[in-house]
Amino acid sequence: MSGILLFGNKEQKEKYLPRVSSGEFAAFCLTEPSSGSDAGSIKTRAVLSEDGKHYILNGSKIWISNGGLAEIMTVFAQTPVQDPKTGKTIDKVTAFIVERSFGGVTNGPPEKKMGIKCSNTAEVYYDNVPIPVENVLGGVGNGFKVAMNILNNGRFGMAAALSGTMKTCIKKAVDFATQRTQFGQRIDNFGGIQEKIAKMSMLQYVTESMAYMISGNMDSGSKHYHLEAAISKCFASEAAWYVCDEAIQIMGGMGFMKHTGLERIMRDLRIFRIFEGTNDILRLFVALTGIQYAGASLRELQQAFKNPAANLGLIFGEASKRVVRKVGLSSPPAIEHLVHRDLVGAATMLAKEIDSFGQTIEMILIKYGKGIVNEQFILNRIANATFDIFSSAVALSRASMALSENSDTATHEKLMAQAWTLEAMDRVKINLQYILRGQNLDNFQKMSAISKNVCTAGGVVQLNPLKI
Repeated sequence: MSGILLFGNKEQKEKYLPRVSSGEFAAFCLTEPSSGSDAGSIKTRAVLSEDGKHYILNGSKIWISNGGLAEIMTVFAQTPVQDPKTGKTIDKVTAFIVERSFGGVTNGPPEKKMGIKCSNTAEVYYDNVPIPVENVLGGVGNGFKVAMNILNNGRFGMAAALSGTMKTCIKKAVDFATQRTQFGQRIDNFGGIQEKIAKMSMLQYVTESMAYMISGNMDSGSKHYHLEAAISKCFASEAAWYVCDEAIQIMGGMGFMKHTGLERIMRDLRIFRIFEGTNDILRLFVALTGIQYAGASLRELQQAFKNPAANLGLIFGEASKRVVRKVGLSSPPAIEHLVHRDLVGAATMLAKEIDSFGQTIEMILIKYGKGIVNEQFILNRIANATFDIFSSAVALSRASMALSENSDTATHEKLMAQAWTLEAMDRVKINLQYILRGQNLDNFQKMSAISKNVCTAGGVVQLNPLKI
């Protein structure tokens, strides 16, 4: 229903929102067999009828949630559109509201999946489906905008959902650790177990803090939260997987047993790193978007990163001039006055790495120019550094509020914010060093060569020591 809520006109909202909010299933239909992250390569097509009253839709979609149940669907298809600049007819993606009752809509059987098995996931087929022209959603040729905004608006909720999942995993692990006795004492007294529980708790705290930070900004009227939402989606999905895995490890063989419930959580969690935009693509989005803002004064370069969310293929084709103007910060930003006095030390560490981050972005822009869009080894590490910087800022903000309000958990939250920031800033240092040091850049080339060798061989290249 998100597309209708975000882009529907008055008539569309009045017609469809009551239906999708009172029992009828809806579906978001974008992915195709040959089109996943590259949404621009979709093959489903809609052509205007001769009388101009309908679009005729043909094609198919895969992995559609509610695909076998949905009566109302937001479907994306290529449509012929006249280019106002050249006058030529080109294909652009358009979003449509499609009802199963229009005819020609069928679906395959539910997919057999690793997890989220109670979610109906199926292929959907469109055979000469007549769509009234008034069911165009968001304007002809504006489908990319519609799709990306739907995805952007859906990501922020993952941090909220998965922080709850992590609570459950931590509770199961703690219940076990405080009751299990080995070598004459409870296992929660051992440093190895304590480190696991502490890290699990910090990840849950940071994830939950992100959820409240982003939703709070949204409630305050912010329209520019898509970067933070992407970070929170990646962070939450990876943190939840780690927390669940460590909970299983703490419980040992018991955690591996089906009746404890963790194996189901782990299977269900795996999809979160894939859907709503894969974490791999979102890392590139975060890095490229961050470069766009860091280089705001570099007007020539901005064009190359104008809309990194829409389609990476579009970015790769953009051109810009090599620039050498400085975009780094001349001195660490002053943020100590924004946190509680007990967290000034952690805030100082954060400020120092923010400064280093800015200088690093400057250096890579000078070195690579527009070519940075092809340097994914580097972009991934920029994204990881961004995650750690943002997560630390969020944790310090929440802990500062707890300390200022003298809440019952303030001391505990202070410990988590301090411990998290220290480790996060160490990771930032490492990632930034990897971007700049020649030996690491050379190692990226080695990894690229290894990958090419393996792909050429169709699998592992070397024989085993027995020459088999």
